[in-house]
Amino acid sequence: MAQKLDEYIEDNKAIIHKEIRKHLDKLAIPERLKSAMIYSIEAGGKKIRPILVMASYETYGQDKDKVISTAVALEMIHTYSLIHDDLPAMDDDDLRRGYPTNHIQFDEATAILAGDALLTYSFEIIANDPKLSSNEKVNIIQMLSSHSGPKGMVSGQILDMEAENHPVTLEELENIHNLKTGRLLSFAITSGAYLSGATTDQIEHLSTFSYYLGLIFQVQDDILDVTGDANKIGKPVGSDSSNEKSTYPKLLGMDGAIKQKQIYVDKAKQALQRADADKSYLILLTDYLTQRDH
Repeated sequence: MAQKLDEYIEDNKAIIHKEIRKHLDKLAIPERLKSAMIYSIEAGGKKIRPILVMASYETYGQDKDKVISTAVALEMIHTYSLIHDDLPAMDDDDLRRGYPTNHIQFDEATAILAGDALLTYSFEIIANDPKLSSNEKVNIIQMLSSHSGPKGMVSGQILDMEAENHPVTLEELENIHNLKTGRLLSFAITSGAYLSGATTDQIEHLSTFSYYLGLIFQVQDDILDVTGDANKIGKPVGSDSSNEKSTYPKLLGMDGAIKQKQIYVDKAKQALQRADADKSYLILLTDYLTQRDH
């Protein structure tokens, strides 16, 4: 690992931002739609999912240009999901990353269409990627649609809404967050490894790692919703409680949530060792996500 983690994150964020703008700027589409798409893409964000794609690829391969389009497509799908999550029919949020949400900045119809456009354009970007073979394109599109669609993120979203005002078990909470948050993180890690030529065993262990990484990400989100700084989080603290969300602190208490997070961290790092990836940026990114303050 030649770079410090903060430099690695910032350099790759810049690459992703440049590539996304390149794809969006060239679109000959109605200006309001383009503006709404760009607005949410540029409204802050850690770009952690595309960075995980690149970190996973670099664990086993070289020339990360091969995964740039996949990373861009993933960030577009993540952004679409946030636009729709914020809508009045779902979480009804006015702020996202410290900025007015898309439907507040524009209007509900424009926000819905901007999300739809980012979702569908993501697959076009992969299909047009000259660095991928035809088989790789098919496999990446299949993986991404499976992880983000009705068997993945979308199921997690509806289970999350159904769990509002209803007590859930730890197992049920883990299932919700594995689908809603973990599946896109799993795609990030397994797609990068697949495109790098990692072995089947390595990809299987990375899939296990990504499962626990998704839970780590969500526990920390839940903790920050109680203890975080609203200026850093970019939305009011306590919004999960206001929306009657099922969270780790609500289920286990704050001490219990912190202990449960550490269990996930230990299991994630064990999986990285089995995947021969414990000397990669993936392990540093695990610590970063465990300790993040926004």
